[in-house]
Amino acid sequence: MQLSWTLGHNLKKVTEKMGNAKSGALSKELLEELKMNTKYSEEQLYVWYQKFLNECPTGRISQEQFENIYASFFPDADPKAYAQHVFRSFDANSDGTLDFKEYIVALHLTSSGKTVEKLEWAFALYDVDRNGTITKNEIHEIVKSIFNMISKEDQKNLPDDENTPEKRTEKIWDFFGKKENGKITEGEFIQGVMDNKNILRLIQFDEPQKVQERLKEKKQ
Repeated sequence: MQLSWTLGHNLKKVTEKMGNAKSGALSKELLEELKMNTKYSEEQLYVWYQKFLNECPTGRISQEQFENIYASFFPDADPKAYAQHVFRSFDANSDGTLDFKEYIVALHLTSSGKTVEKLEWAFALYDVDRNGTITKNEIHEIVKSIFNMISKEDQKNLPDDENTPEKRTEKIWDFFGKKENGKITEGEFIQGVMDNKNILRLIQFDEPQKVQERLKEKKQ
């Protein structure tokens, strides 16, 4: 099963935009931890760390910086709410910033992590209040933020039963068979999505065609 998340692609693009590196030290302990828990080599981690420091001399990305990064990739949409939720899902210590470790873990999970790891992150994204369960209102909140990133033109091409945040929320909720005020646990969420590719499609944000074309142009 393939899981496609815009975040992973954008984090890579952010790294590419960071320019020439400045000198800085990456601790041996953190280096070994990241090598063990991600797919990245020691050389890759050193290069990205230097670029990270060049863009963020303090060693941290603020929520505002993160939102601006998203805005630069979606100039014709309103990605602020989605960016805020993504930021929250990776701000492991809730200090309002992302350090290098959180940044690399985010990149790994969303671009190359195992399916279960990606779904664990997806659950964290939808678990807005971080209480370990997902409610219908939380699903609607995330789905609404996703729709803010889809142009009106692209929304017209969506199926009739999922072309609004409310309809898509109902479709997701009905699949899990929960009552209106019910809750979805992490285990239920992961198993449910793994068992149904249609739900997988509904919970994630795939880059609309125009955005994909714009990103391809930037690569050239």
